[in-house]
Amino acid sequence: MKKDTVVSTKEITANPAPLGLMGFGMTTILLNIHNAGFFELDAMILAMGIFYGGLAQVIAGIMEFKKNNTFGTTAFTSYGFF
Repeated sequence: MKKDTVVSTKEITANPAPLGLMGFGMTTILLNIHNAGFFELDAMILAMGIFYGGLAQVIAGIMEFKKNNTFGTTAFTSYGFF
């Protein structure tokens, strides 16, 4: 007699919200420092805005979609593509 085997899956990915929030926060701070006149718009601020503030937030939004979090998906992908 053959026994039935029960297979369960477990989500092992980390919470993507800190990545998205840090990307949004750091980009906002850097752009405000530029707007206040402390730094000129150089390669560092531009690269942080594109890759950390944009690309990392889009990735965090996709990870939130995988976790079935509609609010996180909408917030991070919309801010990331903006």
